[in-house]
Amino acid sequence: MSISLRQLRAFAAAVEAGSFGRAAARLHLSQPALTVQIRGLEETLGLALFDRSARGARPTEAGRALAQSFGRVLEELDQLVAGAREQAARRSGTVHLAVLPSVAATLLPPALARLREAHPAIRVLVRDAVARRVGEMVKGGEAELGIGILSGPDAELEAEMLFEDELVAVLPPGHPLARRRTLPPHILAQEPLVLTDPGSSVRALAERAFAEAGLALRPAYEATYMSTAVALVRAGLGIGVLPATALDLRLAPALETRPIPAAAMRRRILMLSRRGSSLSPAAEALAEVLRATVPVHAEG
Repeated sequence: MSISLRQLRAFAAAVEAGSFGRAAARLHLSQPALTVQIRGLEETLGLALFDRSARGARPTEAGRALAQSFGRVLEELDQLVAGAREQAARRSGTVHLAVLPSVAATLLPPALARLREAHPAIRVLVRDAVARRVGEMVKGGEAELGIGILSGPDAELEAEMLFEDELVAVLPPGHPLARRRTLPPHILAQEPLVLTDPGSSVRALAERAFAEAGLALRPAYEATYMSTAVALVRAGLGIGVLPATALDLRLAPALETRPIPAAAMRRRILMLSRRGSSLSPAAEALAEVLRATVPVHAEG
């Protein structure tokens, strides 16, 4: 025979209330039903928990000691249950999110602001990373959700498209090519180019677009951070090939951008999760907010 929560609650209530009658009323039980629960607990433990007399029942020495221990167990259990209900109701929880730097700096903050407004107790721990690392972190359990790109189907990941981003040519102030409405790869190939480093998704797209045009991509400068790339363009050192959504472009109004007419210059920004794994309620809440918020800002 195993110990049940009903038995523990009946015993703890009887000790705290000082009588079986008051404990039964507190638990909305009849006194005989409460007595049955306590006797069952005594039989399972092989201990007398109460000394019974005509004047009532008093806890034994063993009963008093166990009442304190069981009380702590019940209190901790109640806290765990309350916490689980808070999470289920999306009132609390922590989400680990891996995200591309360009998205983290531009489109993610409005989504997090909306999440905080709707669910202020949900915490989001943001890890910005290159595209390859975003997928690895989700598959490895370091992140519950990811915002990134995939070069092809991945059996371990569920992918849902959030929006499409495109790479654009970023021109230094006063550049002669600003007269053109578009800058195709064969024009850009004749210019010094500023690109992100080879590990980035932006660089991979640029290399693919140039290869499809039969051109070799030879950057004059490479930068790990978008802000560095924009600074190099601003200094007149070359034409940048960067995401249209990059925050640093919005903060540099003197720089002009031009579309690059090449299908490979578009990238699908995806929300990633582990295939076969259920999202926590907090992560579900974040996913819903991303679906509602990110496309709006991406279009703008």
